[in-house]
Amino acid sequence: MDYQDLITGMKRCGSTEHDICVHGIGITPEQVQENVIIAPWWEPSILPGLGTADFLSASEYYHIKAWHITSGSLNMTYIKTGIGAPVLMDTLLSLGVTACKKIIFIGSVGALDETIGIGDIVIPYDTICGDGASRYIASDLLSKGDVFGEKVYPDTYLFNKAKAITEYLCKANGVKWHIGKTFSIDTIFVQYAHIDEILGMGCNVIEMETAAAFRAAALANIPTVALFSVSDNTVINKSLVSGRTTHEMNYRKYVRRELFPKIILDIFNDVDYI
Repeated sequence: MDYQDLITGMKRCGSTEHDICVHGIGITPEQVQENVIIAPWWEPSILPGLGTADFLSASEYYHIKAWHITSGSLNMTYIKTGIGAPVLMDTLLSLGVTACKKIIFIGSVGALDETIGIGDIVIPYDTICGDGASRYIASDLLSKGDVFGEKVYPDTYLFNKAKAITEYLCKANGVKWHIGKTFSIDTIFVQYAHIDEILGMGCNVIEMETAAAFRAAALANIPTVALFSVSDNTVINKSLVSGRTTHEMNYRKYVRRELFPKIILDIFNDVDYI
């Protein structure tokens, strides 16, 4: 499938690129900066070190919100998409009609390895598709779009940049970080019954949107990388449902608040640590 095919399909039904952006993001194409942060659930208020955030507008869907963030001379657009592959994928695809040139996807990830702690940072190297949304952009024909189990990847340059910056800052601050082998799933409730099979695929973390995000970003030709905070660890009985301590959750908030803004800003500013 070609990205232009998606745009042509929408225009055939009477939509303009302005309509596509406003409907998908809640702001006009002219309001979108070259550097974009997308997050399923987090809002800028939990990352105060990013800079000054000005709320732009909410889309007609209550879960999609956008902010303009400034940090020195750097301008960024921050978009909260809502949880799940379909809404994040639609928002990301809408960015293809804007000036966006670089995306950092931030959010939470569940660990499937006992050496990965709550609050640690994870940068996905690849992700296995376990979602349904991906099939709609995998092929021109829905009957040939079953990509369940296929791996997709972030942009190589941004991944290497994010890895180098994260390694430097984590070492300087005594924080653990990991390379992620991700499984993207559609359900939190049902995932626990399939953990052994997912572990057998070689995955060490699990979440819901990365496979669709990386595939959509490649389709829209927008370099994208993901940066995650570990929220839970199923294999050591510290799941989203139970088992996590107050100390672990406070540590997670500390790492997210203090390190995530620095990593994000250094990626967008193309900082080199030698």
